[in-house]
Amino acid sequence: MVKIVGMAGSLRQDSHSHQALRLAADRVSALGAEMEILDFREMNLPFCDGSKAYPDYPDVRRLQDTVAAADGLILATPEYHGSVSGVIKNALDLMSFDQLSDKVTGCISVLGGQSNSNALNDLRLIMRWVHGFVIPEQVAIAQAWNAFDEDGNLRDPKLGERLDKFAYSLVENTKKLRGLAD
Repeated sequence: MVKIVGMAGSLRQDSHSHQALRLAADRVSALGAEMEILDFREMNLPFCDGSKAYPDYPDVRRLQDTVAAADGLILATPEYHGSVSGVIKNALDLMSFDQLSDKVTGCISVLGGQSNSNALNDLRLIMRWVHGFVIPEQVAIAQAWNAFDEDGNLRDPKLGERLDKFAYSLVENTKKLRGLAD
């Protein structure tokens, strides 16, 4: 069975990145994959200082072990100042090639303004650098303050369709690239 781990790079309580991640996770689970979300709002992660170990922060080991055991990842980030959030970048920096290499990855960005691909491109660069495989499908949710209804669902059905294709691509490409059969 395919195991996917999701992470959102926002610490806000009512985070749109977390909403988008949850919608993607539900779709991935519906396709038969095992899905786990690491919620950084509930973890105690230090700023990365380049150390190999962080013995005073057991959540670093939990992050590393959970990602190492996964076949694929969903990375969801708000776009801050034209790039990824410091939260998602720090979490990725707390890991190494040992955890991130060969991970099939899907990327989602959430923006307050107009849609663009800055954060998505930066996530692609990061994952390529650590020898991960980023799927071609990606989702950028613009004007996030208006993109979700009161139940947390996307208002735009076309965005919902993109998320469906994203989830399908992530699960199917993970099976192919990781050599996992049904």
